[in-house]
Amino acid sequence: MKKTITIIVAAAENDAIGKNNDLIWSLPDDLKRFKRLTSGHCIIMGRKTFDSFPGLLPNRKHIIISTKNEKYFPDEVSVVSNFKDALIETREDENPFVIGGGQIYNLAMKYCDKIELTRVHEEFDADTFFPKINENEWELAEEEKHEKDERHKYSFTYKTYIKIK
Repeated sequence: MKKTITIIVAAAENDAIGKNNDLIWSLPDDLKRFKRLTSGHCIIMGRKTFDSFPGLLPNRKHIIISTKNEKYFPDEVSVVSNFKDALIETREDENPFVIGGGQIYNLAMKYCDKIELTRVHEEFDADTFFPKINENEWELAEEEKHEKDERHKYSFTYKTYIKIK
């Protein structure tokens, strides 16, 4: 089985991804895409990202990287203390997703094969940022632009990057 480890993220032009443990914008089409791509797969995240959810995301195996006591988490999630152990938890999934936050993205960059980036065409005040994508290590494979409309306050572009081997 060839495993593809994918980072999925929405980041502003200044790489902002969140503030006060919350999203900064609402893009309904991006949330649908996130659900479509990650459904049926493992999702790896940090504790703060997990805490920002209203509950468990359906049809996904939640893997949380945390040093906090496991009793804090629901029984349905796997809790590990480092990124390598998170990858071991994904052994039966050919395409696990790393979904944040900032510290977890930084850890994941060297292990991942693909980045599914939604680039939000605006700059935002934030306290959490996505790491810079090194153009010497990542190749842009696809992009699809979406203009702002009545449901989307900002224009955005889906960008798929593949790690250069």
